[in-house]
Amino acid sequence: MADRLTPEQRSWNMSRIRGKNTKPELLVRRLLHAKGYRYRLHGGAGKSRLPGNPDLVFAGRRKVIFVNGCFWHFHDCRVGQHAPKANATFWEAKRTRTRSRDADQRRQLEEAGWEVLTVWECELKDGSALENQLVQFLGDVAIPRHGSNLRPQHGTHGT
Repeated sequence: MADRLTPEQRSWNMSRIRGKNTKPELLVRRLLHAKGYRYRLHGGAGKSRLPGNPDLVFAGRRKVIFVNGCFWHFHDCRVGQHAPKANATFWEAKRTRTRSRDADQRRQLEEAGWEVLTVWECELKDGSALENQLVQFLGDVAIPRHGSNLRPQHGTHGT
């Protein structure tokens, strides 16, 4: 089937697709935050960036999560295996490079001592399975030490 859009329209549409703060990523972030997990965003681990700029970084746990779109990252599911008819050679090469780059970045992270989880867009449909997968990967939520966030009230210390 031929593309119904002009090359200019298609280019404009494609330029609007975000790499950060996507709907799937926001869904995972909301779920984890509601469960009490705290994280850094988009590869931040102190003063340096991690390979691949993981979507969520749990520095204290040495764990990262990527939230990947099935089409863009060439997942093995039905959506990921859909091959565009227009400009097929370009898309095949682009998606193959992305898959290879993802594997290389995962290897770099693992060699540096990080545990890596990839959450695929197609996995978001089953909320309870997703929640179980995330909790199993991350482990228990750390319980804050009692009193660590307490500050003396004005006029009450020393009396």
